[in-house]
Amino acid sequence: MAIKVIVAGFKGRMGSTAVDMVKSDEALELAALLDPFAEEKDLDGVPVFNDKEDLIGFDADVWVDFTMPKVAYENTRFAIENSFAPVVGTTGFTEEQIADLIALSSEKSLGGLIAPNFAIGAILLMEFAAKASQYFPDLEIIELHHDKKKDAPSGTAIKTAELIAQSRQSKVQGASDEEELMAGARGAEYDGFRIHSVRLPGLVAHQEVIFGAQGEGLTLRHDSYDRSSFMSGVNLGIKEVVKRDTLVYGLEKLL
Repeated sequence: MAIKVIVAGFKGRMGSTAVDMVKSDEALELAALLDPFAEEKDLDGVPVFNDKEDLIGFDADVWVDFTMPKVAYENTRFAIENSFAPVVGTTGFTEEQIADLIALSSEKSLGGLIAPNFAIGAILLMEFAAKASQYFPDLEIIELHHDKKKDAPSGTAIKTAELIAQSRQSKVQGASDEEELMAGARGAEYDGFRIHSVRLPGLVAHQEVIFGAQGEGLTLRHDSYDRSSFMSGVNLGIKEVVKRDTLVYGLEKLL
């Protein structure tokens, strides 16, 4: 039996790409679409909703969310409370919110996934960067995204930084008397290293982790040139969360 999927934020670029992916997979069924700005009430036979409250009691298995950071937590909580296993690509969650959602999903024995990045290459970059930081503790992260992205740093950069902090022997780098002549010039500080955010038209999603050591350097980089790069991870997430009984943070937890 096909997995019934709701896509929230289907009018956006990631949401519309997710809709195409679901429609192309016979193991999945597009059950409903949600977007507060949608004017249509039906799209190729699939019902369209403007208010998530109208989906209470709806027959679906998975809630795919590519909406906005300011509603991501509320949407994910709503999905869990209504027994839709969430697969969330929207970023902007706090650590406290993620912990709260994991606890709620455990109470409901419902699987779920919050993933800052669904590209397999990005997941590998995180893992490689964490490993490299054990040997190259001096590093900086540069993340580059399209100019419509609302949050900075990106969820991917924050997740990468968290994994590095778990592996790296914490070390404050840079000159002890360093002075920013312009506020923000050195980027955001995290566990003694820096994260820089670039926002430009023409970009999609890109990240570098640059390591420096005496006489050598190492650069790890991942590029998503098209949003289709995320869809294999979204597809995997949909098919995995229905088998599980708690929400996880990070696609690597399902690989």
